[in-house]
Formats: sequence, structure tokens, C-alpha cells
Amino acid sequence: MTIYRSRVLDTPGDLGDPEGLRSDQDCALVVDDDGVILARTGVEAARRDHPDHPVVDLRDGILMPGMVDAHVHFPQVRIIGGLGMALLDWLARCALPEEERLADADHAGEVAQEFLSGLVQSGTTTALVFGSHFPEAMEVLFAQAQQVGLRMTSGLVVSDRILPETLLTTPSQALDVGRALAERWHGQGRLRYAVTPRFSLSASQEMLESCGVLLREGGGPSEGLWFTSHVNENPVEIEEVRRLFPEARDYVDTYDRHGLLGPRSVLAHNVHPAAAELERMGQTRTAAAHCPTSNFSLGSGLFPLRQHLAAGVPVALGSDVGAGTGFSLFQEGLQAYFGQRLLGAEGVQLAPSDLLHLSTRSGALALGLAETVGDLSAGRQFDAVLVRPGAGGTLETVLRHARDPQDVVAKLFSLGSPADIDTVWIGGERVVSGASHLQEPR
Repeated sequence: MTIYRSRVLDTPGDLGDPEGLRSDQDCALVVDDDGVILARTGVEAARRDHPDHPVVDLRDGILMPGMVDAHVHFPQVRIIGGLGMALLDWLARCALPEEERLADADHAGEVAQEFLSGLVQSGTTTALVFGSHFPEAMEVLFAQAQQVGLRMTSGLVVSDRILPETLLTTPSQALDVGRALAERWHGQGRLRYAVTPRFSLSASQEMLESCGVLLREGGGPSEGLWFTSHVNENPVEIEEVRRLFPEARDYVDTYDRHGLLGPRSVLAHNVHPAAAELERMGQTRTAAAHCPTSNFSLGSGLFPLRQHLAAGVPVALGSDVGAGTGFSLFQEGLQAYFGQRLLGAEGVQLAPSDLLHLSTRSGALALGLAETVGDLSAGRQFDAVLVRPGAGGTLETVLRHARDPQDVVAKLFSLGSPADIDTVWIGGERVVSGASHLQEPR
């Protein structure tokens, strides 16, 4: 058992709650040997109740919940920074050629290490990961994520048209391989399996039906396996999906008619939804992963957060990575704030605490893990990030002069970067920054 003493910031309430930021200037988190927070209390009370256990003093930093990334692409870490293109051009020129390289298992292993290291260095402890088209690459990713200890939900990406031949499979092969991967990895430690068609543009009716079969075999969209894909990212993409699925009401319906929507489903982007699509997502509790830097880089548009929330659609942040600017959810939160400001009256005027919520508890809610992670309450796993800016740097300077807890969070999201992440814990275990292995337990 260990007592962590620090300034602690988290958002255990609801998104948009003006009182939702919980800030304890000098707090003690009592963490047992299984990584569970037993108590959140005062330092003297913790010492009195647990006199024989060590106190780790972290007061020179700020302790926050581990961040939750609701949409991030495993194969795309090496192509960050491909500017000047729209979605389909960027896919053809940057993303798909790099994804083809993961057919080589050794290459996939190198990329997996870089990918997982990027997540951890940025303070991400839980992620819904858009995987690879190659089963061998998925085996490597799952194995390395298990070694790191990351809370990861991921799966084989499947397509049967439009993409390069090396990235295609058949519906029957997709079902067989997905079934085998799910049986091997779903529920192993902190790992879960997600049925993952790339998007309806590259997945036929038959492929989406096979995805529905696998999801139903795994307990359906209400329990068991997860489902993730893309939707409504780019107007050209949307028009092409409309042409390919003339019988569907809209893009969301291409998934819905195969039983792929539900509280264990997350659709990325959704920049250009119709009202009926939002209504259906809200009815089914299908979440949207908002990826601001990717949407801005590709010129996809401004995310209609107000309409999502009004329709009851859960929303969390995703870094996307390849088309975005990196793994940092500090950056994504800041860009989400800017995007909503640009929408004016149509946007949601986000408070600093909302950015922290979107990066932590919102993601935990979207991924069905809100009783496990997302804030630092008693009963949660100790998935935590210590932010400790370097002395004399701008972030350290402005934090010393912050007016109140909201101002502290504003400054973290305005200036924070992976360089300011000092230590990351997942389930009470300290993760080595910049490496893909855990240190010895505390």
C-alpha cells in the first residue's frame, strides 16, 4: 500500500457542470497493492489510518487522471505531419502506403513500440485503438500493449473494396480472423477486442454483415465485444458512401442496419451529421470520438458539439494521430476549445474543466470504464499522470501565477505537452516514460 501526496485535479461529475472541477491542494490518495484507490483524504488522516505505509510526496507537480483517447490509429505514428491534403488524398498518399508496410511483422513490432511509447509519454493510459489490416501486426500490438499494461480496446481493420489489394480481405476471412483474435485477446488483462471495419466506403454490405455477426457472437453491441469505425468525416466521402449504399437512409444507417450501433460502439469524427443520424446515435448511446487537430489539418470542418450533446450522444476526444498533430490530449482539448469558439453561438463555450473532462472522464464513459478510470475517486484504479513542468519554463511560470483551479487547468491545456508529463501510473504501476515495459511495481 502506498500513500500519494499531491495537488490533485479531476472532474468526477458531468461535462458542462460549472462546479465539476475537483481540486485538492494537498491531498492523500491511498492506493492498495492491486492499484485501487482506497481513500481520497487528508494527509494526516491517511498517515493515522495507515502508519506503516510509505508516503510519496508529489507536491512539486500536479496529479491528474490518466488520459483516455477514444480514437487513435496504431499504424500511423510515422506519418504525423502530412499537411496540405484533404481526407481521401491524404489516405492515398500518406496513410495507406504506411499501413501496407505493417504486413512485415518485424516492422509492425517497431511501430507498435513507437506507438505505445507515444501514448504513454503523452499521459494516455486508456485508448480505443484503430488497429492494422494484418493479423500478425495485431498479435504484436496486443502482446506489447499487455506488456506495457495499457488499457486498450482494438481489433483487426477489415475492408473488401477501394483500398490497395494488400489491405483487402473477404467477409468470411474477416470473420474467421476476427473471431480468433477476439478469442485470444478479449478480456486478457486490460485488453478488449473491437470489431473494426475501416469505414463504409471500403466495406461492402457483406463485410458489414460479417462484422455484425462477430459483434453478436461476442455478446452484441450492449455487452461483450466493441465496435468502432469512421463516419461523416469529409463531404466527398459522405457523397460516395451515399452512392455505394442507395438503400441506406444515411451514413450512420449503413452501420445501424447491421446491428453495429450501441453503448459499446464509437464512431470517429462525425463532423457533418444529419439530425436523424444524431438522433439515432443518441437513441442507441453510440459515442462520437471528436478529433479536432485531424479535422483541422485535413480541412474536414468544425465539430457540432452542441448538436451531439443535445441529441444525447456521448462525446470524447481522440488524437487520431496520423492526420493530427500527435498523441497529446492537451493539444486536442485546446483545439476543441478553439473550434467551439469559432462556431460562435452554434458552438459550446467550453470551460477549462470541460477540456479535462473530455480528456479523461468523457473517454472513460464512452468506453464503458467510468467505474474503473477517468477520475481519482476512491474505488477507481490508480491510473494517473503527474504533470511536472521544467523549472523556468513558460508553463511552470504561469502555473505559479494561476488565479484559481480553473486557471490552472486552462494553463495546462494551453501550454502542456508530453515534455511536461513526468510520471504515468496504470493500475498503480509506474510506467517507464519513453519505453514499452513497466518498471517493477511501486
